[in-house]
Amino acid sequence: MRKTGAVFYADTYHPIQAGSIDGTDTLPHDSAVYRAWLCSSAALYDPSGDPKLIGDPYRTLFVARLSPLTTENTLRQAMSKYGRVKNLRLVRHIVTGASRGYAFVEYETEREMRRGYKEAHHSLVDDYEIIVDYNRQQLMPGWIPRRLGGGFGGKKESGQLRFGGRERPFRAPIRIPYDDLEKLGIPPPPEGQYMSRYQDPSPPRRKRSSVDGEKGTHRRSMDREANIRKSNPADNDDRFHKRSMDEDYHSPRRSSNESAQRHHSRSSRDREGGTHRRSTDREASMPKSSPLDKEESFRKSSMDQEDRTFKRSSIETEEFHRSRRSVDTEERSHKRSSRDRDEHSHKRHKSRHYERSTSYDRS
Repeated sequence: MRKTGAVFYADTYHPIQAGSIDGTDTLPHDSAVYRAWLCSSAALYDPSGDPKLIGDPYRTLFVARLSPLTTENTLRQAMSKYGRVKNLRLVRHIVTGASRGYAFVEYETEREMRRGYKEAHHSLVDDYEIIVDYNRQQLMPGWIPRRLGGGFGGKKESGQLRFGGRERPFRAPIRIPYDDLEKLGIPPPPEGQYMSRYQDPSPPRRKRSSVDGEKGTHRRSMDREANIRKSNPADNDDRFHKRSMDEDYHSPRRSSNESAQRHHSRSSRDREGGTHRRSTDREASMPKSSPLDKEESFRKSSMDQEDRTFKRSSIETEEFHRSRRSVDTEERSHKRSSRDRDEHSHKRHKSRHYERSTSYDRS
């Protein structure tokens, strides 16, 4: 890419770099930059110390160059074109209550915020052309606000111009002093990776953990299945049931009892399906006959089935009586043997007692 018209944007904020047109300055050129540099070096600014900060910074847009007459309702109506607005804060003067010309708009989702970031930039609100950026105060490392000499933008008349932002990016430099930039901790320009002015820098994305990724995947799968069922519930209930059965079948954490029950139910369904298939094939292979022949064949088959059922029941009854008799015989034999043992032990005890008494009398 030719360097004519090439630009690049700041990923981290450094006050001296922000005061340079090409991002390669190593000395502060005005007192405001020097003040911001001292504030940054001494860590005097806390980006999360503002008690008025509310909402998720990854869903919040910074809107500037608003008309002094723009109200919260007008701004909400204008920004609702790009998504559902959850919170809106129009910054006003603490004494007079007049608008300071900028606001923070929070959307319901990150997708809506990115749509507003892309489409609302340079749009008209109350005949004023606004600029839109992401919430750099909370998301950009090293950020120093405008009231402390930092920020982006500025007016040419005051001489406090700031570069590196979306509205006024850095130009591609001619010479890069790598050693001096490294001493100050300023990141060097990305040589060979410049952008054109028609390309917008992408806002930072939220760092997602593995748990969030699993939750997002599960939520997307549930939403997809819900959409499938809504699209055609009559045809897709079976598909959803089959998918759940397959997931249960392939789950590595199932127990042996569950697998055995599933196998038994599946085999019974297969047997029923095979029996039904064989019967339908037999009926299809049989020659066509008259209704009387069909009725007679049906009567014969029903009578044969009743005979088989009666025979089976009689056989089962005989087996039951036979097993019952054997059980009764065993019980009687057990009672008899126990009674004989008791009588024998009683006789032996009496004989021993008699012998002892006779021996005592003799003595």
